Amino acid sequence: MPVEMSSRRSSSRISDEEISELISKLQSLLPESRRRSMSRASAAKLLKETCSYIKSLHREVDDLSDRLSDLMSTMDSGSPQAEIIRSILRS
Repeated sequence: MPVEMSSRRSSSRISDEEISELISKLQSLLPESRRRSMSRASAAKLLKETCSYIKSLHREVDDLSDRLSDLMSTMDSGSPQAEIIRSILRS
């Protein structure tokens, strides 16, 4: 059985070319401002920057969610504005 596992592991290896391609794709997903500071960055630096960007997106989502909750709590639940917000959130 260990032989199968070892052969399966080697067949699932990612080539250096595939890693380079994935790094390029990942870098293209970062905003321009973050990409500019990372010209020819190492893969490790790119991964750290990507994690940092994802964390900042999470903070932004949390902030917007809190602001929306505050807005909804001050609004009459039957108001047209509240209905618009609810319909946007459902889509």
